[in-house]
Amino acid sequence: MTKPAVDLTIVGSIGIDTIETPTEKREEILGGSVSYACAAASFFTHTGMVGVVGTDFPQEFRDTWTNMSIDLEGLQTVEGKTFRWSGVYHENMDNRDTLSTELNVFETFSPELPEDYREAPYVFLGNIHPALQLHVLEQVRNPKFILIDTMDLWINIDKENLTKVIGKCTMLTLNESEAALFTGEQTLNAAAKQLLKLGPEYVLIKKGGNGSMLFTKDDVFLLHAYPLDRFKDPTGAGDTFAGGLMGALAASGKTDKEAIRQAMVYGSITASFGVEEFSLERLQQLDRAGIDARVAEFKEMCLL
Repeated sequence: MTKPAVDLTIVGSIGIDTIETPTEKREEILGGSVSYACAAASFFTHTGMVGVVGTDFPQEFRDTWTNMSIDLEGLQTVEGKTFRWSGVYHENMDNRDTLSTELNVFETFSPELPEDYREAPYVFLGNIHPALQLHVLEQVRNPKFILIDTMDLWINIDKENLTKVIGKCTMLTLNESEAALFTGEQTLNAAAKQLLKLGPEYVLIKKGGNGSMLFTKDDVFLLHAYPLDRFKDPTGAGDTFAGGLMGALAASGKTDKEAIRQAMVYGSITASFGVEEFSLERLQQLDRAGIDARVAEFKEMCLL
């Protein structure tokens, strides 16, 4: 039986997390940017995961991905321990303190794409060192759309390579504080204008519970966040949003502005489910019909 082609390749981190919120603490749960992003994308398109784990990585976590039909050919297993992170969230759940970071096998990770991953028309470069993101782009062939994510660490320690890789991507996504740090601008409009000059066609600024904004050289699209009844864990929400966006965009087969805006809605709604539980627990219980129903409800809320 021929393996289905991968439509979306996602590269990023895989971790085992210990997370404490104001109401609950969970230890040794599945995390990492590529884990959240692939889970979200899997509702829409055939997704290939590129990441690294250690020999201590639990089989049950692999089974979680397999049950979501995520392609694991690009997953490396290396002798040693898996990346581990622990953090505690403040009362408002917007801010958190990192308690410990153990890079372990992730410290020497070099992404190598299986042959069919290199042909994927859609690529999401999750939050890893910009030099590794450049290494991934050297391996892909004629992608239609590339999304790149980043963080304050890379802006501070390797802005040169980060600037280089951003210029090779279709869309850059980052949060408000990262946009301000990168550009020195204090308004999102001014920051986005500076970031667009680096070469991407789109800049997507994530605003957490306040939604997101998509900037081009010509216009701005503002997307509200879905109002939640239950909110347990914000970890990975941005990756879930981006993964859902890219999955929906890949499913559409398009790259135009309208398709991107529609994909943002699907990404945002998928992320709204993800934060209702820890790790991938809520996404594991979800199906495409549940996402579609909430999207329809959300669009009804937004009608004038």
